[in-house]
Amino acid sequence: MPTILFEDSLLIAINKPAGMPAQADKTGDRPALQWAGEACGQDLHPVHRLDRPASGVLLLAKTKAAMAQLQRQFQAHAVEKEYLAVVSAPPPEAEGTLVHYLQKNAAKNRAFAAGAPAPDTERAELHYRLLGSSQRYHLVHIRLVTGRHHQIRAQLAAIGCPIKGDVKYGARRGNRDRSIHLHAWRLAFEHPGSGEWIELQAPLPEGDPVWEAMRSLLEPLA
Repeated sequence: MPTILFEDSLLIAINKPAGMPAQADKTGDRPALQWAGEACGQDLHPVHRLDRPASGVLLLAKTKAAMAQLQRQFQAHAVEKEYLAVVSAPPPEAEGTLVHYLQKNAAKNRAFAAGAPAPDTERAELHYRLLGSSQRYHLVHIRLVTGRHHQIRAQLAAIGCPIKGDVKYGARRGNRDRSIHLHAWRLAFEHPGSGEWIELQAPLPEGDPVWEAMRSLLEPLA
């Protein structure tokens, strides 16, 4: 089940569990948008995307004006977006910046990463840092510069580091619950009403042995 991370008269933010759709989709499964609306007793407006198989911070607005103001911040790259990803192969360098040009294939619901611009592509940029490793997996901290469809998944796959469980992007096998080990860990933005700088952080999923093994590697970010 989701948990509420923040709520006031304009906003509500939740820690979305992996496997729950952020918004209604063709499966008919209960989306996070509906869950949060019932929790606060009113209709809500989506502000940004969070893939169904991923977990972490999902921000929702209580008014259309708040939604519009926050979406302008996302479009201007003024929102700080940090993710954690568990990968089976370490990146070629411990820290770096990735720039690709992504082409979205709507029929396959995936993005293809290229090293040079081409028609119908969008520039995608992120910064990453390897935080540490367990015996089998590696924890990568990601700071998004842009916010493209499946950006982290496609860019990590393009350098040979598919996310654990993400068979769509090259993982050898999926997780039993169809989740992927991608977590929207931190979101920071200017409050649409007060102008205050708000920082939200979503705890790692509990009960997952892989995430539990990675928990101690977060100390450098504390």
